[in-house]
Amino acid sequence: MVVRRLSGRNQLVGRIESVQISGLMAEVVVSIGDQQITSIITARSAREMNLKPGQTAAALIKATEVMILRV
Repeated sequence: MVVRRLSGRNQLVGRIESVQISGLMAEVVVSIGDQQITSIITARSAREMNLKPGQTAAALIKATEVMILRV
């Protein structure tokens, strides 16, 4: 396994629920606790990482701001 160092600090580890590849893009849904995060990545990246449901994966979030909504 190749370990890559990243500057992203907002990393949420969860389990891949689904991977849907369509054309040049792939939709990856990751469950983290009782929440889900959906990410759109390139189909090539999904294939190179051999992403499959049930695997452990980390969602890395890079944002210039985070908004809060009281619910």
